[in-house]
Amino acid sequence: MSMRKFIFKAITDERVLIVIAGIAFLWRVVVSSDEKITFWESACSAVTLFIIGWVLFWYMYSMSVKPTDWSVSNRIYCGISLCLIVLNVYIAIYYGMRWSGLLRVEVSAPLDFIYRDVRYVLFVMYYCVVIGSARYLRGIHEDYRLLIKEIPKKRANCIKKAIFNVMTHERTLAVIIAAAILWRVAISTDNVITFWESTCSGISLIIIGWFLFGYLCALSVKVKHKPDLTKVIQRVALGLCAINVYAVFYYGMRWYELIGRVMGEITETYVSQPLDIVFRDIRYVMLVIFYCAAILLAKHLEKAYEDYTVPARKG
Repeated sequence: MSMRKFIFKAITDERVLIVIAGIAFLWRVVVSSDEKITFWESACSAVTLFIIGWVLFWYMYSMSVKPTDWSVSNRIYCGISLCLIVLNVYIAIYYGMRWSGLLRVEVSAPLDFIYRDVRYVLFVMYYCVVIGSARYLRGIHEDYRLLIKEIPKKRANCIKKAIFNVMTHERTLAVIIAAAILWRVAISTDNVITFWESTCSGISLIIIGWFLFGYLCALSVKVKHKPDLTKVIQRVALGLCAINVYAVFYYGMRWYELIGRVMGEITETYVSQPLDIVFRDIRYVMLVIFYCAAILLAKHLEKAYEDYTVPARKG
């Protein structure tokens, strides 16, 4: 075994990834023990996310253009690359606004440090899940070749297939992203996000995210003859679950704070600044783009499930 393969197997080992996630959790517990996060603590957190995120993106993108006997594996790599670059850009925007002082409060002043800790840990978990999937993605990429381009399908599945193709088409996803941008522009014109506006935004993300998670779980059950593909789908679903939990946690805290204000139980004196609201809009749009990229990835995973493949020729 070459040194490169040894390092690759060590990095993608699930035990190593669990240790990394555990270190991330302990790190945030330590830096938040005084309920304050200094600049150097924030910088250390950001650098780790930057390095992992962009190195992982570079690897996935480089694999997406590598020749293979089964081209759908290239598209799977490309789909994961899209998801990664969305999160990477979101993280860069967040830390840029945080360090420059443009972003002050995300949820509420007393609870912000908890939210930031949870987000950091969940993002590290997402990256670890993607790293773990790299081993099985390589197996798909190198160990299989396409034998039959298309298998005749029963007529009963035609309507279901047509609906799936429309929902996962690039133009449909572009319309969804455009609608998300217009929605946030419309509700942010008065620099105030009401409870029902926040509720509509949160519910739309929760529905998309958990529906897609359920679909991937069902797909992983159907895939039996390709163990590497099954494990890839399971890890994509697990990574999506981490982002879904992040969305639920954010909106749960946000709704708790808004309901408390309406009922008079929370008397926070801080008034959200225009740039705080702008970042909420950016967060929503970036999550919608992430989910659209995940839908596109699910389309390629479905295609991989339908393709008939055989072990690649060696030598």
